[in-house]
Amino acid sequence: MQPDPHFTFGDHDEHGLVASFTSPMPARLAHWYLEREQFEPIPGEPALFRLSEPERDGIRRARQAVHDLRSLGYTVQADIRLDPALSVGPARPIRPNGLTERRSRRAQAAAGTTTQRRATPPTTSAPAARPVPPKPGYAPTVHLTATGGGRSR
Repeated sequence: MQPDPHFTFGDHDEHGLVASFTSPMPARLAHWYLEREQFEPIPGEPALFRLSEPERDGIRRARQAVHDLRSLGYTVQADIRLDPALSVGPARPIRPNGLTERRSRRAQAAAGTTTQRRATPPTTSAPAARPVPPKPGYAPTVHLTATGGGRSR
């Protein structure tokens, strides 16, 4: 015979995805765990909690809550679609990371011709040497002044 579950997860007509705790579970501890799993208490229902923002990947988050509580050693009863042990989760959308496109571009660049290994010499001539500026027609004068406040050697 299976022991009474500590938590129960399911669908509610009015509140959506809900969780509740049973009498073997201390109310304070159950409240703490369910809030950490993003469930909020329903006013007027002392042991019933609803998933906050269920439109934001609610099924996956409820399944994760079931998994987390079971991994902590609690017995959890859940509807089939919320039980990760009984159902397969919805396929996650595959987001391309661009890795294959980058590899393809690199492979094409490596297979193409390069200007560094060209068999024929380039058609342009080498740049000319940098011109030397002309000497000035005057001699610059530098005035050095000695200061008397320095230390002698």
